[in-house]
Amino acid sequence: MRMKILVAVGVAGLLATGCAEGSSSSDEKAKQPPAPTVLPQKLTKPNAEPRPSPADDAPFDENLAYELRLKTLKMAQATGKTTAECPKGLESKSGTRATCTTTYDGLKVVWNVTIGKKSGWSDNVVEFNAVPDKGILTSDGVARLLYGNYRDSIDHARCNDIPKAVLVPLNVKTKYSCEVVFKGRTPGGLAEPVRVTDAGPRVH
Repeated sequence: MRMKILVAVGVAGLLATGCAEGSSSSDEKAKQPPAPTVLPQKLTKPNAEPRPSPADDAPFDENLAYELRLKTLKMAQATGKTTAECPKGLESKSGTRATCTTTYDGLKVVWNVTIGKKSGWSDNVVEFNAVPDKGILTSDGVARLLYGNYRDSIDHARCNDIPKAVLVPLNVKTKYSCEVVFKGRTPGGLAEPVRVTDAGPRVH
């Protein structure tokens, strides 16, 4: 029976953004507000991706590699081709450390992995901690976040040309920003910086 893996993942907070309204002019030569800056990239709602799993008799290193592929997809929050490789013959013993590598559409991420204890409810389930050396930012991932947060209240979202997929530092503000355009509003309001966590993008 193959060893399965349980991953404990923290949940990051959702974003909260708003739109800024222009101030009205007065009769005493009040300065007119500058014309709003409209971000060039319009995001559309993305689709989901199926996830294949290893064979029933796959060794532990292949099961771990599969779990890291899922974590890579979770970080990207978008459809993409993934691969993963962990040291062959890796043991599921608690305290074991290893370095594994995943790719997402050719972008490489190195994971420092520490194997934890068995879950307690099954000898075939092992906990582990995996820390990536960098983040993967995708335009579809940001779109999924924004459309998921605002649902029917959002008309669309605008960003400053986020690539389809790009490597960025983890958990820090990137050079990319986005604005949520609500129904009945026009673009040119508040743009918020984008960052990436191991659980996906955040905009705040």
